[in-house]
Amino acid sequence: MTAPSHDLDLDLARKVLDAQPFSRLVGARITAFGDGGATLEVDLREELQQQNGFAHGGVLSYAADNALTFAAGTALGAAVLTAGFSIQYVRPAKGSTLIARASVVHAGRRQAVVRCDLLTVDAEGVETLCAVAQGTVLSAGV
Repeated sequence: MTAPSHDLDLDLARKVLDAQPFSRLVGARITAFGDGGATLEVDLREELQQQNGFAHGGVLSYAADNALTFAAGTALGAAVLTAGFSIQYVRPAKGSTLIARASVVHAGRRQAVVRCDLLTVDAEGVETLCAVAQGTVLSAGV
């Protein structure tokens, strides 16, 4: 993938994420951004769990959606919108932190196809894959 011509960096990505009230509510943070990828993390506190103590599927979907979009932004520029995505849950998400690692699979002038692996991290730092998402992100630029 060639380097994008956009002036985007991790600090700007963090400001964009912080401008999203829902992301602040969930407590999401961006820990990596650039070169066709983005990583979003969420601490899995009790309020984000479902009745069996696992992270709620909506939290995983939120993390996938935002990570997909931020990753696409590294290729398409800051003005992007998710056109759609699918998510496959492969095991219950249990741990202290949710990590959404997204990377651009293909980018054209106006859209990007992006993949996201969602993992949980336990108290010992072991990562476990819990879901996989893929989506299409469109440039919203004029």
